[in-house]
Amino acid sequence: MALELRPNCEMCDRDLPPAATEARICSYECTFCADCAEGRLNNVCPNCGGGFTPRPIRPSREWRPGLSVALRPPSTTRRRLSYPAEEIAAFVARVGTLPAEER
Repeated sequence: MALELRPNCEMCDRDLPPAATEARICSYECTFCADCAEGRLNNVCPNCGGGFTPRPIRPSREWRPGLSVALRPPSTTRRRLSYPAEEIAAFVARVGTLPAEER
């Protein structure tokens, strides 16, 4: 199963195309830009509390049969956080004191 490659930052709505090196994801594939993930969110996913990692780049060229962004296209469904900013800030402050591997 391939990653969805969600098209935007769930916090600031910045476009994150499939080759975006500034895209960050958690283990549930929540997607944020590096500025939000590393800055405002302090490496805390506001949805699950996990940490972030750079999202892999799906090849645009078909190096192997059937495996490329053209044949397995990214999602076009934009997502937004469902929590208010104050709740996200409180959650990040509470959870962010623990290293991601201990959450």
